[in-house]
Amino acid sequence: MLSLLHTSDWHLGRRLHGMARYAEFEQFLAWQLAVLRAQAIDVLLIAGDIFDTMTPSARAQALYYNFLAQAVQICRHVVIVGGNHDSASFLDAPKALLKAFNTHVIGSISDARVDDLLVLNDSDGVPELIVLAVPYLRDRDIRQVSAGESLADKAQKLVQGIAQHYHEMTELAKAEQARILAEHMRHVPLVGTGHLFAAGGSAGDGVRDLYVGSLAFVGADIFDRALDYVALGHLHLPQTVAGQARIRYSGSPIAMGFGELKHAKSVQIVRFAQAAKLDDWQANHPLDTNADWQPFASERISPTVLLESLHVPVFQRLARVSGDWQTISKAIKDLKKSGDAVWLEVTYRGDEALPDFVGQVDALVADSKLVVLKKINNTETTAMLRAQSPNESLEDLDVHEVFERRLAVSKTTDAQQDMLRALYAEVLTRMQDDDSKAAKPTT
Repeated sequence: MLSLLHTSDWHLGRRLHGMARYAEFEQFLAWQLAVLRAQAIDVLLIAGDIFDTMTPSARAQALYYNFLAQAVQICRHVVIVGGNHDSASFLDAPKALLKAFNTHVIGSISDARVDDLLVLNDSDGVPELIVLAVPYLRDRDIRQVSAGESLADKAQKLVQGIAQHYHEMTELAKAEQARILAEHMRHVPLVGTGHLFAAGGSAGDGVRDLYVGSLAFVGADIFDRALDYVALGHLHLPQTVAGQARIRYSGSPIAMGFGELKHAKSVQIVRFAQAAKLDDWQANHPLDTNADWQPFASERISPTVLLESLHVPVFQRLARVSGDWQTISKAIKDLKKSGDAVWLEVTYRGDEALPDFVGQVDALVADSKLVVLKKINNTETTAMLRAQSPNESLEDLDVHEVFERRLAVSKTTDAQQDMLRALYAEVLTRMQDDDSKAAKPTT
């Protein structure tokens, strides 16, 4: 039996409204190592966004490399593909060294498609798995730019370019699969990867637009039926694509914002074996909804492929408190009684003006383990919030929200604003692409 663990979107180094989260990341990575051991994982696959920024801090880098140093002692192989938050050049820089430890890194696509086709061997040196290691596909890697084309034209070309890339990779994989069957009399499964937005997906907090205009959503049909499993990253909520269990987002392991706190986090284990062997496995390994390192759900996605889901524990409790002052006061007092360390988002929705809202909230949580990361007074008008609110800072806003704040006070027409948004998105995309370009040698 071959066991693969699929995870993604760690976003190491990410902050939540200015609060560092390194303790959470350390606990998650320790838990992940325990799962690798307990579940006898052969292949660990990380589908992009390992880091939150293209210039990760020294501490985030230390977490990454310390984890890899331990993971390679447990798993036969580690496969890492880059995401849109990652620096392709940073990930690729040590790839030759890491490959010596059976850690395969694809930060950006290679000039030769075959270089991104990973044939992973078992402990006897015989091929056991083929991975189509597709990272985040940058615009300029897959699309020819034409003067005067519209956003819709660009989106269409992007989708076509993405589909063509997967088609080429799949044809190479099927040919290699046939070669292995002829040479070793072994049918090896095919696993695809991707860091993209599939149509119909639910994003979660902090999911950055991948392409200009946010129009380039791909359909499930780009993933050939020959692929036994497709491990996706980018969306933070665990989910399937088009109802197909074999095409799946693992989701982020920790809540990236308060909007995700109601969604359970998980990682996926995919087991490949002959049907009878999987039957025996399921019979002898019952599900356990309470154990830290045991699957809570399983699904047979084909006779020879079993998918299991494991809940990721909550390492830092988050909570939203909302309502009038009486409701907020009671909720915070109840949380204080629990004695838990909780990070809060507090939103006042009362009818009466509460000018000292911030001070009153601070007084409520004084001398407790509660930390209020965001305070929102909804009785103030939008204009007052823009001009006067002390609760909104640059750390609260992403790059799109900052631009929208500036656009809101500009003397421009709706048509001009639409054009400016498109141009701004183009600038952001080019900034991301420049990093990938720097990673490729010039001739």
